[in-house]
Amino acid sequence: MRRKHALAGAATAALALVLSACGGGGGGTQQPASSGSGDAAAAQPVFNAGLTQVWNPSTKKGGTLKAAHPADWDSLDPGDTYYGFSINFGRFYWRTLTMYKPGPGPEGNTVVPDLAEGLGTPSSDGKTWTYKLKSGLKFEDGTAITAKDVAYAVARSFDKETFAHGPSYLNELLEWPKDFKGVYKSPDMDYSSAVEAPDDSTVVFHLKKPFASMDYVVQMPMTAPVPKAKDTGAKYREHVISSGPYKFETNQAGKSFSLVRNDQWDPKTDPYRPALPDRIEVQLNVNADDLDNQLIAGDIQLDVNGTGVQPAALGRLLPDPALKARTDNPTIPRLWYVSVIPYNKPLDNIECRKAVQYAADRVANQTAFGGELAGGEIATNVMPPAIVGQEKFDLYPSPGNKGDLTKAKAALAACGQPNGFSTTMTYRADRPKEKALAEAMEQALARVGIKLTLKGFPGSSYFSEYAGNVDYVKKNGIGLAAHGWGSDWPDGYGFMQAIVDSRTIRDAGNYNLSVMNPEVDKLIDQASSELDETARAKLWVDVDKKVMEDASILPVVWAKTLLLRGKGLTNVAYNEGQSMYDYVMLGVE
Repeated sequence: MRRKHALAGAATAALALVLSACGGGGGGTQQPASSGSGDAAAAQPVFNAGLTQVWNPSTKKGGTLKAAHPADWDSLDPGDTYYGFSINFGRFYWRTLTMYKPGPGPEGNTVVPDLAEGLGTPSSDGKTWTYKLKSGLKFEDGTAITAKDVAYAVARSFDKETFAHGPSYLNELLEWPKDFKGVYKSPDMDYSSAVEAPDDSTVVFHLKKPFASMDYVVQMPMTAPVPKAKDTGAKYREHVISSGPYKFETNQAGKSFSLVRNDQWDPKTDPYRPALPDRIEVQLNVNADDLDNQLIAGDIQLDVNGTGVQPAALGRLLPDPALKARTDNPTIPRLWYVSVIPYNKPLDNIECRKAVQYAADRVANQTAFGGELAGGEIATNVMPPAIVGQEKFDLYPSPGNKGDLTKAKAALAACGQPNGFSTTMTYRADRPKEKALAEAMEQALARVGIKLTLKGFPGSSYFSEYAGNVDYVKKNGIGLAAHGWGSDWPDGYGFMQAIVDSRTIRDAGNYNLSVMNPEVDKLIDQASSELDETARAKLWVDVDKKVMEDASILPVVWAKTLLLRGKGLTNVAYNEGQSMYDYVMLGVE
């Protein structure tokens, strides 16, 4: 989800530079020049106006922000969520040690302190990172937020059986005690070897090895504080205790939820959240095409999913100057792709996986995502152009990007399946673009005798119960899975590690669905510990090439998206860190 511009210290320099560069943040929400006089009602819609400035700026408080999402939420629990929209939206009701700086332009890709007074202070060997909390921080019930609440939140997120959706970076980076299984299964185990709170204002992380990107990691929701006394485990998602400017008023699972102001939030401790609406309402499981229609009409103001309008809406938006003027068309560091899963025969044979690569119709796949404008550039390798050090290459070229059927058939013969084979492809049923992709793959692969059975599943449980569940994949013969990934920060590690490192694969909740190559893992270790920026970037290109040689990921498009500004919204800006509109900035007229 991240762009490559203006990376904050930790991710862009060798560790020695990072050690001297870390320090405090500050400042307020960015407010570039208005398209009007500063009066929100005066702003006129302009195509791409939200990419370089805050469109329709306003400081007006009040009103209700009405939003909708085309699926259920994966989880409202900060320790159990990983979708980009959820992390973006979650900042309404949680705070983390750091956060992406709100606002448009390159600065949106930098991290600034949130709960912390400043960015992290690393030890001389880069294996210990220390953060000091601001004073005056409170939960919604008025109790003080302490370092112990942050350390506990990190420790509870370790349990990937209870919290299958959440990121696993800190599981892998920190020095967890042997046999630690989380705060519920190992309730008496001391986890201070990994994360500790020596006093109420200090959080200390102990890493297995030097790691330069810690300030990026701790902006993720695992560091949102959780009071141990209020933790209800898997049920915590039903009522998260707020540390941000809003708290839950209602929460009807699978239907809707609403947020109202948290009167215990102190804006003096939080210069980056203007907290403009009085109330936020979110409808869930709204048909994606209906959602677009409501957004166009003004019945809702925000598509929470944040990945752009569906193909059906493009025919209305692009020919109509007034509607097009309400859109922004950013290029984002996201890859839409197909995981080619080697768990089941015959895709355990690399030649059969290569047959899929050659048989795919790249143009049809691009069209499924909305074409070049709303879908993106045809991708030939894993890392998008916006990631630092990316190189474009193509190991499976074809005439006109329509597929090389001769090479596909030769690969099928080489893997002992000259007449093709049958397998199942999954996709998220609440995402019309993924359904269209699956249908395009079905038609293209049929040309060489590869028969696909298509199965759609809910996005909220896609990774925990279906395509990301190893037992389900094996028992149901899943061979291909529609997937999409945006970087957690804009370098090779932030984009690649979570989707290609086989050591991240667990029983369920996987985001690496298909890459299980020890040579890839070895290259990841080399790249993540390399302190020279140029050498490190080259090693991530080597990782990319090894993954493509393995034929376990079929790239589709390096994403562009067409975002539609809702009627009546103020403070609209595309944030490069979130790769969406910056939700915490939004207000309503």
